[in-house]
Amino acid sequence: MKLKIAVQMDHISTVSIAGDTSFALSLEAQRRGHQLFHYTPDRLSLRDGKVFARVEEMQVRDEKGNHYSLGDKVRTDLSEMDVVLLRQDPPFDMNYITTTHILERIHPKTLVVNDPAWVRNSPEKIFVTEFADLMPDTLITKDPLEVAAFRKDFGDIIIKPLYGNGGAGIFHLREDDRNLASLLEMFGQLSREPYIVQRYLKDVRKGDKRIILIDGEPVGAINRVPAEHDSRSNMHVGGRAEKTELTKREREICARIGPSLRERGFILVGIDVIGDYMTEINVTSPTGVREVQRFGGADIASLFWDCVEEKRRKSAA
Repeated sequence: MKLKIAVQMDHISTVSIAGDTSFALSLEAQRRGHQLFHYTPDRLSLRDGKVFARVEEMQVRDEKGNHYSLGDKVRTDLSEMDVVLLRQDPPFDMNYITTTHILERIHPKTLVVNDPAWVRNSPEKIFVTEFADLMPDTLITKDPLEVAAFRKDFGDIIIKPLYGNGGAGIFHLREDDRNLASLLEMFGQLSREPYIVQRYLKDVRKGDKRIILIDGEPVGAINRVPAEHDSRSNMHVGGRAEKTELTKREREICARIGPSLRERGFILVGIDVIGDYMTEINVTSPTGVREVQRFGGADIASLFWDCVEEKRRKSAA
């Protein structure tokens, strides 16, 4: 089965190929003989009920500094595609949400991965609260009195933007830290949205594990250890990747959430686990595929396309 695949992403010129999952998926799709097209979200349009984008045919190469070639931009009805990969990075703002409304017009006849309606309705820091017993004590609010009461209950806390990404804006506040009021004032000036507050997990010093699931089943993991003087484990802010295996508890977490992921059409998902607790369910543009393979784990890009191809076969039957 040869597929026509459009990748909606941040411009491919900006990706760091050593760790970029969209690039890894594109490489594997090309290896299988699928035809790749590239476009950025600003080129997406809805006119008279039809969805268009100015797409460029794309070739990719695993060569730093020479990793892509693009053809001319051609206005294309995206319903002519077999698959659209929804892969631009957050922030999960109204621009992002609007793209899901538009792409919903062509799904599932054109398979959009992940399902755009459920991506819109499952923000990663809110979706996880459906499994409250699997996550650390958590508060979502803009009320400073609620935050103060929460810190009184738990001492050390983490505060972060509800719709942020990549470790941006994450603060670890100790029980006696006097910066809480100023920090909340700053958050209020920068954003209208609530923020998320969680009990600080000391196990983060041992690592924040990214577990990748394909169609609700765990297929690989990587541990991300924060730098000595940072609370964040994200690799682009200094976190160190290391090889890991899934624990019994982590398999229990995956088994619990798997049915919900399949029901919502989430083919590629990355969850974050610290110690015994899940902190996020990433459905917008999950990463970690290249790191898992680099440390001897599964070829997740291949497993991803096996799953997508099977779903296309079933829909065409």
